Amino acid sequence: MTVLALDFETANERRDSACAVGLAWIAEGRVIRRESHLIRPPEMRFSPGNIRVHGILPSNVTDAPDFATAMVPYLDDLRRGLILAHNASFDIGVLRAGLVRAGLPVPDLSYLCTVQVARRVFPAPEGCGLGKVARRLGIRFEHHDAGEDAYACAEIALAAMRERQAADIHALAAVIGLPITRAAGGPAIPRRAPGAISGRAMAAFPQAPTALRFSMRGSTGNRYDVSLEERPGGPQLRCTCTAGRFGVRCRHVKALEVGDVTDLLSDNAADVVLLARMLGASARVAGAA
Repeated sequence: MTVLALDFETANERRDSACAVGLAWIAEGRVIRRESHLIRPPEMRFSPGNIRVHGILPSNVTDAPDFATAMVPYLDDLRRGLILAHNASFDIGVLRAGLVRAGLPVPDLSYLCTVQVARRVFPAPEGCGLGKVARRLGIRFEHHDAGEDAYACAEIALAAMRERQAADIHALAAVIGLPITRAAGGPAIPRRAPGAISGRAMAAFPQAPTALRFSMRGSTGNRYDVSLEERPGGPQLRCTCTAGRFGVRCRHVKALEVGDVTDLLSDNAADVVLLARMLGASARVAGAA
């Protein structure tokens, strides 16, 4: 069975705001592979407290892949394997929330918390935080870098195996009396973001252009393009302004959603009216569901 350590960093207090992931695979008593990636969170809202912890800024992840793109290559290993995480409830929660937000199915997961492992094998009055345990064991790493944290987590598990003379992680769990947690998954849950139009609402407006595009005037006179793009939750408005590039529902999008043509530069006011009707129909469909 695949055994791998997992660590996430988040942009804010929400579990679906992952901005970095680290993974470390274990086999034959050592770490055999390490991966780490920055992730562009859906809302690009970074809390100052989170930035102080991991040092990741919005500008660092502007061109990073979204959660689905970053995580899909590893889902088979996560589904089939045993996941290690230091404070596993957090990292497993981020994984599940990120998959749900991305509209992907959540696989059945098996995991073991290395905080609990450390409390049984390497207890100390100062506690069993990742940095404290690693320091006691002589594990050198850069704390709060997701890839480094995953590596330290894996090394703590390996040190516990050696300490208790366990042949593998499953044997270690049995020796220390720590049951492996098994969490059931679930199917993909379609999510419609604000400004997204359901398929039923689109079908109700056959006269709508195949591609709705608008040019809008910014507060400083700049010209921005807003277009209706296909997204997992339905077609959604995206803007080329700075906020829009960060995935934020900007004021240009909000204006078009309610039919406000004050800052419209393109000559298609009728399409703005049509768009507002389509969004209203979509909201009624969602309310009746």
